[in-house]
Amino acid sequence: MDFDLPESALAVREGVAAVAARYDHAYWSRCEAEHRFPAEAWRDLADGGWIGLTVPEEYGGGGTGMLELAVACETLAASGGTAGTFLYILTPGFGATTLARHGTEEQRREILPGVADGSTQFCLALTEPDAGSNAIEIRTSARREGDELVVRGQKIWISGVENATWMLVVARTTRAEDAQEQLGSRTAGFTVLLVDVAEARDAGTLSWTPIPKMGGNVVTSSQVFLDDVRVPLDRVVGEVDQGFRVLWDVLNPERILAAAGGVGAADAALRLAADYARERVVFGRPIGANQGIAFPLAQVRAKTELARLMTYKAAWLFDHGRPCGNETNIAKLTGAQVAWEAADRAFQTYGGMAYSQEHPVERLFRDARIGRNIPVAEELILAHIGTQMLDLPRSY
Repeated sequence: MDFDLPESALAVREGVAAVAARYDHAYWSRCEAEHRFPAEAWRDLADGGWIGLTVPEEYGGGGTGMLELAVACETLAASGGTAGTFLYILTPGFGATTLARHGTEEQRREILPGVADGSTQFCLALTEPDAGSNAIEIRTSARREGDELVVRGQKIWISGVENATWMLVVARTTRAEDAQEQLGSRTAGFTVLLVDVAEARDAGTLSWTPIPKMGGNVVTSSQVFLDDVRVPLDRVVGEVDQGFRVLWDVLNPERILAAAGGVGAADAALRLAADYARERVVFGRPIGANQGIAFPLAQVRAKTELARLMTYKAAWLFDHGRPCGNETNIAKLTGAQVAWEAADRAFQTYGGMAYSQEHPVERLFRDARIGRNIPVAEELILAHIGTQMLDLPRSY
């Protein structure tokens, strides 16, 4: 076994860290307060080649894998850009990785160079108001009319649509009640489509309403309405009715990158807490000398390293075409939990000052909490571990 990161991943860590160093906690807090996309950081990351890492070299990208992308995401979050995890999930994760694996040559040639240079962004429209984590129950439909599919439905918690060039839409081309009988599986009947966001918006068939939220406001999350959006058949990703095969190569990278962002967020929170614990003097000594402060931080440091190892393992398995569902779920679970624990301990270390927006701890605290619920709730991950790894009976 070799636990050394490859040279490619080490180069990514060094390169992203150099870019991230230009954007301190104050920058990310300003973007959060203004509900503003971090366009400057995005541009610098793209110019350095750190967005197009998984774009094949023939389309202008780095030609690397999920491990390098996870390291990039982790490094950005560790710098203080904790909500920057969205930047890596949305476009390199949903866009580049999906098309590199499942796109047609025409799709890759048209879209991937823009991902590589940062001029193209992506979002994913999967979740629905009445079908959250239960994707099999989605009702957005795509009916065929000639050489087009006409998409109608509603999606919710769709992040990044306001900046997206392309939206990956998951729709039913065969009704749920017919899928088992006609196609032999409940997971059949889904199709993944590329929707040109500007084209559909200008046609009046695509609209969205932002959802006010607690944190992560560098990227807007919206309720999306698809009112007979017309999608040419050549914009199907994979095969009609077989979209679930594509979807697993969307969801596993999403969980790996969410885990990486959680690990990086834990690093950021622990660094702030340790610095403050060394500097803050109470009763004649630094508060970090008190075991009541030091031990909880040390415990979270240990958990962070465990989550990091599982994240790297899941990414390595994905890159090698190996089954990785269990590992991606465990990585996401532990990465999200350690991000929250680190933010909570940093908050406690700062005491009352953590409640002030003059310090970045309150932003890290808000950013960390949602990770336990998205992209999949930890209860569903635990149910997966129970049934798939412990052979326990299903609860749903």
